Amino acid sequence: MTYQTGEARFEAIDAVLTAIRGKETVVLTTHINADGDGCGSEIALAAWLRALGTEAFIVNPTPVPQSFRFLVPDESWVVDSTSAEAQELCDGADVAVVLDTGEVQRIGRVRPLIDGLPTVVIDHHPPGDRPIEGVSFRDSSASATGELVFDLIHRAGGPWSEIGDLAMYVAILTDTGSFRFSNTTATSLRIVAELVSRGVSPDEVYRRIYGTVPRRRFHLLESSLALLEVDEEAGIAWMTVPADQFDALGAIPDDLEGMVDYPRSVEGVEVGLLFRQIPRKGIKVSFRSNGAVNVNALARRFGGGGHVKAAGALIEGKMDQVRREVTHATREAVELSRSGH
Repeated sequence: MTYQTGEARFEAIDAVLTAIRGKETVVLTTHINADGDGCGSEIALAAWLRALGTEAFIVNPTPVPQSFRFLVPDESWVVDSTSAEAQELCDGADVAVVLDTGEVQRIGRVRPLIDGLPTVVIDHHPPGDRPIEGVSFRDSSASATGELVFDLIHRAGGPWSEIGDLAMYVAILTDTGSFRFSNTTATSLRIVAELVSRGVSPDEVYRRIYGTVPRRRFHLLESSLALLEVDEEAGIAWMTVPADQFDALGAIPDDLEGMVDYPRSVEGVEVGLLFRQIPRKGIKVSFRSNGAVNVNALARRFGGGGHVKAAGALIEGKMDQVRREVTHATREAVELSRSGH
């Protein structure tokens, strides 16, 4: 192998390997509304564990998104967290591994299922206020959690697998915005180069994730763009997904992927926002920063979190009220960043 793992990660990796290697049954989970990094990381780790003879199962708080179902080799790998089977499985597991989040509230209904189990956390997000306890491998300098999983398998000396390589590639690809975002590093590019040399096809992955779009997504984007608002002086822009159109089109959360990049891409904008009503739960807000504004800190003001330049929050309240409060806080954050604070 040409890739070299950073020395600083070895100690954390070794602690994780000690905690999970040789176990009979391991339960893997990730955050609510899993993205490509969450799904890819847990599938890659499950593939590695299964190659070692461990029974590894994925129990997520919400279903695997349709756009990443192609990564699941067999439906038996994924167990519905609302089922009696999930409770029975977790009761008999040796250890739980939480990937791509390290916060209690982000694993939703899975939390009581794994309560009492020895727990491992593998994550690249900044630490939050309610961390999940246990053995941890956390590094916010990593481009994606998939990078950390690659490091773990690399340190273990394999075994490698076709599905694991593909899943890690998807994890890093999606969390770096197809290698467009500032978290794209020389390290992440060396890793994906290694994965491509192992047989991952960038063309095939692109086609599966980005190259096939249902028509309803264009109609939803059209109606959402009609609600685009820009505050040029403040340097912010926001877009609201119309709930009636979302329902009428039979849209799914996957259809919103990348939509927040439209307000963010408006010339002169420093922070872009996307608002969406989730029935009986509140308003989902996506935050994206182009520059100095730390949207992770901004999202945390509303009970959310994420990355410095990409974060989200689920906020209780009516759309007008939430939108007013969030845009006000965003204006303040931009003003502070401009003043050097």
